[in-house]
Amino acid sequence: MKILVVEDDPMSINLLKVALSAAGHEMVVAHNGREALDILRHNSIRFVISDWEMPEMSGVELCRAIRAPEFTRYIYTILLTGRSDTNSLIEGLTAGADDFIQKPFNRDELSVRIRTGERIVSLETRDLAIFAMARLAESRDPESGAHLERVQNYSRLLAEDLGRLPTYRETVDENYIRLLYLTSPLHDIGKVAIPDHVLLKPGRLDAAEFEIMKTHTTLGAETLSAAIREFPDARFLRMAQQIALTHHERFDGNGYPCNLKGHDIPLCGRIVALADVYDALTSKRVYKSAMAHAVARSVILQDRGTHFDPDVVDAFVRCESKFLEIRNRFSETIAEAA
Repeated sequence: MKILVVEDDPMSINLLKVALSAAGHEMVVAHNGREALDILRHNSIRFVISDWEMPEMSGVELCRAIRAPEFTRYIYTILLTGRSDTNSLIEGLTAGADDFIQKPFNRDELSVRIRTGERIVSLETRDLAIFAMARLAESRDPESGAHLERVQNYSRLLAEDLGRLPTYRETVDENYIRLLYLTSPLHDIGKVAIPDHVLLKPGRLDAAEFEIMKTHTTLGAETLSAAIREFPDARFLRMAQQIALTHHERFDGNGYPCNLKGHDIPLCGRIVALADVYDALTSKRVYKSAMAHAVARSVILQDRGTHFDPDVVDAFVRCESKFLEIRNRFSETIAEAA
């Protein structure tokens, strides 16, 4: 495993190099927190060992930066410190540190703590597997582009905003937001079973073809339900199944496949519904041009309370500038924002 060591003391760097090399790890060195962030932005490193006291940016400040939304992958972080008081422990854990090692460190203890971190980091292979499944569905549609990434990020924005409201504060916590971000790319997983003559038709679907296309919701839900039967304790599969089934339901009950209405539609489905439609409106297709943001915004506002949950629409309005940032970051053939 490649481990980023953030340390400004040459002696400590040498000691860590010996210990990590003996355990079979590759070490990358940063001499302060700012340098470490730059390395993390440009490399897929998942493990950090950082000194607490450093110039420019301390280890605690680095932990806070690593836990910011910029880093969507989980980075396991161990703080090296001479501190042992309870207040320092609380400060470090609150900032996002996963573990602590006292200076001077014991090599065997370091090795054990790294193995613990490796087990935790390996859990995120689940994330990669989910995204690979979603990519399988998207790969059949040559025009989908960065649709997954945009819907994923739009959904997270909406959930984060809703989570600040008293009505949703208990439901939409950090774990809910993470699960939504993780599973929203599976909303169209059922498209893997849609025939090519429908899925890849270079134009609008006729009524019969649209009925076939609508079955991607139930097909996706059935696929994920089979996975749930094998892994009944996997919460992420349950949310993914809800999203796949309900992201085309409408708040007024005129959606599909179950004609669910209002809050009978799971919140995750109501959130992804808006994120998915906004991306469809602002993306180019064979049969249409991409709408400018202002036009898509007016469509969504017009459908407040009919197609979309009013609370989700209000969240969209509050964070629409961030929607534009995401749209531009993952832009391909979209229209310029008006």
